[in-house]
Amino acid sequence: MTVIKYELIKECSQTKARLGKIHTPHGSFDTPMFMPVGTKATVKAMTPEELKDIGSQIILGNTYHLYLRPGHELIEEAGGLHKFMNWDRPILTDSGGFQVFSLGGLRSIKEQGVEFRSHIDGSKHLITPEKSIEIQNSLGSDIMMAFDECVPYPSDWHYTKASLERTTRWAKRCKDANKNPDRQGIFGIIQGGMYKDLREQSAKEIIDLDFPGYAIGGLSVGEPGDVLLEALDYTMPFMPKDKPRYFMGAGSPDYLIELAIRGVDMADCVLPTRIARNGTALTTRGKVVIRNAKYSRDFTPLDPECDCYTCKNYSKAYIRHLFNVDEILGARLTTIHNLYFLLKLMENVRESIKDDRLLEFRREFYEKYGYPKYMNSLDFKTN
Repeated sequence: MTVIKYELIKECSQTKARLGKIHTPHGSFDTPMFMPVGTKATVKAMTPEELKDIGSQIILGNTYHLYLRPGHELIEEAGGLHKFMNWDRPILTDSGGFQVFSLGGLRSIKEQGVEFRSHIDGSKHLITPEKSIEIQNSLGSDIMMAFDECVPYPSDWHYTKASLERTTRWAKRCKDANKNPDRQGIFGIIQGGMYKDLREQSAKEIIDLDFPGYAIGGLSVGEPGDVLLEALDYTMPFMPKDKPRYFMGAGSPDYLIELAIRGVDMADCVLPTRIARNGTALTTRGKVVIRNAKYSRDFTPLDPECDCYTCKNYSKAYIRHLFNVDEILGARLTTIHNLYFLLKLMENVRESIKDDRLLEFRREFYEKYGYPKYMNSLDFKTN
């Protein structure tokens, strides 16, 4: 029996969205769900207790970064990533593939794996599919990701085809390398770039390997929004209905809504925490760049419709002041708000699925937030 189980609760009558739960060794979480990213065993600026307070049910760790520092052996010695960072809910770890392939000229791809130089000190390393799973086994995450190649956008058809076929071979090696199948599940990753025939080929090959869940990889890598959703629409019909569907690297409110409408269960991104540290807040009326001078005497909350800790206690003027004088609290307050905003958004999406009014919710949200540019090329009513 698989260690990761998907429970379908309800399908939306208006769209392909679905309400569900994913069960793991460290508890269950509701879907559709946004997952905060804890790259280096911490969600930046947040304590585990604060994450729970704002409704986070699962977080991510990054295999590449934790392998380099402090090292997976040390984390295993500490009792695994859950104990090391004091988080007792589910954890998903990525394979390290995206970070390795982002190194560009610092890495070399071979059938064995990827040889690369550390971005920290230039030291030479080799991550193979087996090594990626070894690291993730040591970390003890509930959900591990198969090691894959994430091709850049744009990539030509022939390279993308060769890459996805290598990803399939690597996925099989990852599955065979798992030493903890009773405690950790592996998700396979579907590639294929922006090509319909290659997406279909990759989906069929990866799904044939019978993983407990599947990720849509190779999207949100710089392509326009309409291209992203078109490629996603190629892929979704092949995804099993009885297993989780994970979109890697999406965190803007509009993408999260569009993904849910298409039947995606899980998504993650560093966007909310990264822009928070730079002084940008996500709100129901769009983004607020808090450093702007117009907020210097604005004593209203970041978002009057938000009931997070930040919005209940602090004004735009105060948060702007914190950023202008380089106080850490500014980044913390904005991070709390941004993560709460997305987690609350997904809670509202789930309620809308339950009530069969997801399209109405999308329309109401976009009327305030602003319609994304790519909506011009989509059938807004029937997607």
